[in-house]
Amino acid sequence: MGKINCWEYKKCCSLEDSEGKENFRKCIVPEMTMYDGVHGGKNAGRVCWLIADTTCNSEIQSTFAKKLKHCSVCDFYSHVEKEEGDRLEMPMKILENLVKSTK
Repeated sequence: MGKINCWEYKKCCSLEDSEGKENFRKCIVPEMTMYDGVHGGKNAGRVCWLIADTTCNSEIQSTFAKKLKHCSVCDFYSHVEKEEGDRLEMPMKILENLVKSTK
């Protein structure tokens, strides 16, 4: 079994979540394939804090700069940080690796 992704940890992003909710907006994190495998996750499931315009706790988290404060105290971020330890890649390193892999 792989490492847990944010939507599994937070129990969100499923079709069941939309039932009876007028303002439901499915999060884009599970569809962000370019981050597949980072920190052992599926798609962006272990780097959700890098993704702009995500939905977390039923709230739209817009830009990286605006969501930084929210994500820095997130229980899932803390979980990944603890699990990865010294292997936790910082945002710029992840983006550099993505650029290298597309060349």
